[in-house]
Amino acid sequence: MGRKKENSTVLDGNTIQQPSAPVTSEIAQQIEVYGAREHNLKNVSLSIPRNKLVVFTGISGSGKSSLAFDTIYAEGQRRYMETFSAYARSFLGGLERPDVDKIEGLSPVISIEQKTTSRNPRSTVGTITEIYDFMRLLFARTGEAFSYVSGKRMIRQSDDQIVQHILENFNGKKLIILAPVVKGRKGHYRELFEQIRKMGFVRVRIDGDLMELVPKMQVDRYKIHDIEIVVDKIVVNADDRYRISSSVQNALTHGKGTISILEPDTNNTHFFSRHLMDPETGIAYDDPAPNTFSFNSPYGACPICNGLGEIQEITEDSIIPDKSLSISRGGIAPLGEFRDIWIFNQIQALLKIYKLNISTPIQDLPQEVLNILMNGVDGELEVNAKGGSYTVEFEGIINFLRKQMDSDSDAIRSWINDFTQTSTCPECNGHRLKKESLHIKIDNKNIGELSQLNIAKLADWFQNLEERLSERQNLIARELLKEIRKRIGFLLDVGLDYLNLHRSVRTLSGGESQRIRLATQIGTQLVGVLYIMDEPSIGLHQRDNEKLIAALKNLRDIGNSVIVVEHDKDMIMHADHVLDIGPGAGIHGGNIVASGSPKDIFNSGSLTSQYLSGQKHIEVPREKRKGNGKSITLAGATGHNLKNVTVNFPLGKLIAVTGVSGSGKSTLIHDTLYPILNRHFFNAKREPLPYKAIEGLEHIDKVIEVDQSPIGRTPRSNPATYTGMFTDIRTLFAQLPEAKIRGYSAGRFSFNVKGGRCETCEGAGMRVIEMNFLPDVNVPCETCKGKRYNRETLEVRFKGKSITDVLDMTVEKAVEFFDNQPKILRKVKILNEVGLGYITLGQQATTLSGGEAQRVKLATELAKKDTGKTFYILDEPTTGLHFEDIRHLSDVIHKLVDKGNSVLIIEHNLDMIKVADHIIDIGPEGGEAGGTVVAEGPPEAVAKIKKGYTSRFLKEELATSQYKD
Repeated sequence: MGRKKENSTVLDGNTIQQPSAPVTSEIAQQIEVYGAREHNLKNVSLSIPRNKLVVFTGISGSGKSSLAFDTIYAEGQRRYMETFSAYARSFLGGLERPDVDKIEGLSPVISIEQKTTSRNPRSTVGTITEIYDFMRLLFARTGEAFSYVSGKRMIRQSDDQIVQHILENFNGKKLIILAPVVKGRKGHYRELFEQIRKMGFVRVRIDGDLMELVPKMQVDRYKIHDIEIVVDKIVVNADDRYRISSSVQNALTHGKGTISILEPDTNNTHFFSRHLMDPETGIAYDDPAPNTFSFNSPYGACPICNGLGEIQEITEDSIIPDKSLSISRGGIAPLGEFRDIWIFNQIQALLKIYKLNISTPIQDLPQEVLNILMNGVDGELEVNAKGGSYTVEFEGIINFLRKQMDSDSDAIRSWINDFTQTSTCPECNGHRLKKESLHIKIDNKNIGELSQLNIAKLADWFQNLEERLSERQNLIARELLKEIRKRIGFLLDVGLDYLNLHRSVRTLSGGESQRIRLATQIGTQLVGVLYIMDEPSIGLHQRDNEKLIAALKNLRDIGNSVIVVEHDKDMIMHADHVLDIGPGAGIHGGNIVASGSPKDIFNSGSLTSQYLSGQKHIEVPREKRKGNGKSITLAGATGHNLKNVTVNFPLGKLIAVTGVSGSGKSTLIHDTLYPILNRHFFNAKREPLPYKAIEGLEHIDKVIEVDQSPIGRTPRSNPATYTGMFTDIRTLFAQLPEAKIRGYSAGRFSFNVKGGRCETCEGAGMRVIEMNFLPDVNVPCETCKGKRYNRETLEVRFKGKSITDVLDMTVEKAVEFFDNQPKILRKVKILNEVGLGYITLGQQATTLSGGEAQRVKLATELAKKDTGKTFYILDEPTTGLHFEDIRHLSDVIHKLVDKGNSVLIIEHNLDMIKVADHIIDIGPEGGEAGGTVVAEGPPEAVAKIKKGYTSRFLKEELATSQYKD
């Protein structure tokens, strides 16, 4: 079963707890759990060896997470919270004791779960691993600044150096020493001139002209000005060193560390500064600090995109999706069809000048007129309206819409967002930083360029960097480089060499974000800790599995206990101790069916052991489907790391897209193919990544994608509501004679609206009792006794069951119960077929595991009537599934393809890959070394190809597989 979310003290996705009592020496080698009954656990008692790699396995929903997270981790978390004072606990929120008699020998616990670390667009791989923080410090202390205008190296000079330079280079020449006070800003500066006059100065230089200061002096407030104080006029002579020195210091004080020297005879200006300055153009930078390189700080962020690297843009294509329409028929999407309002009146007046009208299709308008419509026109436009004529400056539709983006109204901003496209910021080119920050470099690389390198290339760049640095830089950077290399090494150890530091955390898969947190934990080098992990191998190719297992063994070897909830065969075989939980799922599970070393599990006879030992197989069909002879061809895909890829997707087959992590699978399918299909069939706004052409769209009639996002974030969401089944159930109850007599509609049977629900708990079935200094307690509602509805609603019964009884029913029972209700039966039957027979229809979405949630989504899509021409895209559907569940899922997918549909799966699991009709292997490596099609064809043909990594592992898998006719 899934696990409940508890309150916790979280630092960057990792939660640390301390035990409240010391561990006695007798049980120091074991963690003893007595009487665990959380969720579906059946009063389980067990011993887990400490300082070992322990794997919890078993069929999906058998109770692995309930034991690992909701019992062991929750108890460790609770004990840590109890070490705080009652006063502190009142702020942190309490934790209820898990349903277990006793746990002994518990170390401090760190949980590394499957959830994505952050949804914040400002959170990147660099920030959560702290590598970027060390790099910011490195650049601030050792970086060399270059001018963004001339490209020359910036210099800084002391007061003495400036004076010496003047004496050596301008001897005998007339000079005017100036203090810059305003540079490139608008304003009348009346108060500034008065202030300068009161300080005793008599002249200023304004925009290159020398002028005497007079009372009430001011300049044009709407023009950009440069203003400098004339500090001194001198003829340079070595005897006047004291005067030159005091004038220079005076000018530096008023110019805030910057001065300019004017040669009146040639009108040449020379710039000097205590800070970083370009001696050619006078551009000065502030001294670099770590926040100069932070895109989350106003001192470092690009001013155009505010440090996001992307901007929302309104373009001609985004507001005119269909140029065959005329303006009157809604060709300009944000304006809609013609109405007698001011904007259409202005457009009509503009078109009239060119002898055109708003009924002309947009594609027939001259490009010059279209440009004026979009971007405006200089001069006045005469508009005739009902109230008479008036003149106006026509600003253009794009400019008008851009102004609405800054509106105070949420509704208007939301409306405008429908017509914007996300594009890379033109100012920083996606690097997120201001131009000054990007012109501070080490070894000719700025921090933005380094952040865009994948981790493998970044490691190469940092290798032997000392040889390319000066002696002074090396002295400062020694410790920083040690820390950076160590952290990069940990990311390489867990198989994340294809990521880059710039990558936004919200685009990572659950497995990737978990492995990043694992790398961070390895970096802390803690000892004596109990780590609990939730399927860290998700999204990992077999090649990288070995690295992950080595990283976990490293954690164990330095003196920690590691518990991993896992289905992966390699992980189970490398464990020191395995716990097999089962025998079934949900109410049929919750027992320890086998415990011991991997060899002991082999001989236990459990379902897991039968698959591990080869007694049971996921059989491979001997004959592959021929398909329908048609295909979709995507040509010239070049997004991210794809190397001008052309791929043929045969229709009417089960297609598996494979390849090592980061090879370009998601770029090809999620970011290129799916957005193209989605835009074609449903007019979706999302832009696909670059490609040249696509052919064959006429052979399918819709596309459906099932990804890994959760089905609901509130306890009110459940499988019945998500699949749409609950609407049909409520309609069924509303049609019963008793309901009709009472005048009940379907809304009466909803627990989310007033009417039929219990108003004491507002349909939640539970009430939260605040306990001040103790944890809040959830208790069944005293009015409805946890049934969610009021007494009158529950009196309406179908086959003797009330609406609450139906929600508490397992999917298995619901299949029998609704056998004569085809609409409901279709949906509930598919839930059962994908292996979810054990969950209840009303189970809270927040208690479903990742694999369960994805299968609910899959069942929802499978329940929709297919046409035999539907194209399904499934993203790692085997996530969180046991061998037996994969067999069930494989059967369901094959039924779908047998009806003529096409199913494309992105997959690493060999049990799923081997039953596909057609494989497309992307690679050969991750990142820049990937992005090409390595192999394609049926599994047996791909296994014979010597290129790439998938073929080698597939060949081994097929050699031990059984075939079926």
